[in-house]
Amino acid sequence: MGEPEIREFLLNEINTGKASGSVNKHNSALRFIFGAVLERNLNCRMIPRRRDRREFPSIMSKDEIVRFFSVIDNMRDRTIFETVYGAGLRLSEITHLRVQDIDSKQMRIFVHQGKGGKDRFTLLSQRNLDLLREYWKQYRPNLPDGYLFYGRGRNKYILTSRSVQNAFNKYKALSNLPKTYTVHTLRHCFATHLIESGVDVCQIKDLLGHTFIQTTAFYLHLSNMNQSIKSPLDTLPQKLGRKPKVKTDA
Repeated sequence: MGEPEIREFLLNEINTGKASGSVNKHNSALRFIFGAVLERNLNCRMIPRRRDRREFPSIMSKDEIVRFFSVIDNMRDRTIFETVYGAGLRLSEITHLRVQDIDSKQMRIFVHQGKGGKDRFTLLSQRNLDLLREYWKQYRPNLPDGYLFYGRGRNKYILTSRSVQNAFNKYKALSNLPKTYTVHTLRHCFATHLIESGVDVCQIKDLLGHTFIQTTAFYLHLSNMNQSIKSPLDTLPQKLGRKPKVKTDA
C-alpha cells in the first residue's frame, strides 16, 4: 500500500460524502503510521484532505430565550438551562457540575476538566446564583463527588446528557421554538449576546474555554449587525443625473 492506494481511499470517502472531520482524521492517521511507524515518507500533496465547512448555527433571540424559560415549571430543569445560558456551558459540563464549583464570593463558576481536559472559570450571574440557592433549598443535593443536579428514573443519582436533551426538547415544543434549536444553542447564544453587548472577544474566548481565538471570532458573524453602519450606497448623493428609463409595454 502506497500513495496511490491512500489517495484512492480518501478520494472515495470524499466522493461518498464522508464528513470532513472523518476524512481528515483518516488522513492524519495514515500519515502518522507511514511516517512514525513504518518510517516511509509520503508526498502529502498527493494525499487529499477535505476542507472544513462550518455552517452558521441557529441562534435564539432574547425574546425566544425568555419564552423558553417561562414555560419551564420544574425547579431543577430551570436551574439547569439558566445555568447553561448564563455561564455558556457545554452539555457535558452541566451534567458534571459540582456544588464546590459554584464560587459565590468571586461570582464565578469553575468548570472542571471541560473539553480537552481543560479547567476554566466562567460567569456566575446574580440571577443564576439566586436560582441555584433556591434549587439547593428544595433538593438538598448530596450526590457522589459533589454533583449538583439529580437525574431521574432508574439512574436518578446520575444526570445524563440524554435526560437534559429530552427536557430541552420538551420545553422547546411547549414554547413553539424551531426544531433546529438544541441545548448547545444556549451556549451559542451566551457567546453571541456577549459580543452584542460589547464584551471583548478575547475575554469570551476564555469564558468558553476555546483554544484558538479564531473559534471564538466565528461568533462575530452571528451577532446582530451594528445598526449605525451604513451601506456605501446610502452615502452617495441623492441626485445622480438621469433617471433610469422605465420600460412600458407597447
